[in-house]
Amino acid sequence: MQPPVADPLDAAIAVLREAGEPLHWTVIQDRALRTGRLDPFTTPNVRGELMTGLRRGVREGSLQRVGTGVYDLATPDLT
Repeated sequence: MQPPVADPLDAAIAVLREAGEPLHWTVIQDRALRTGRLDPFTTPNVRGELMTGLRRGVREGSLQRVGTGVYDLATPDLT
């Protein structure tokens, strides 16, 4: 079990790295909770915090939205 991560975006990035494929936000949330990366006792609004983190990740360029509710790690721009 992983120690809880303070930032839901960091938790999402870790889950996506482990998965190696795009995931729906509900799967990201489930895996983050199951692995202990997110703790519902320290983050009571897990869904809201995760969604905010995912939007921030897209805005900052660490994540990309690849479908409705589906996220993946951003691919580096090699140009």
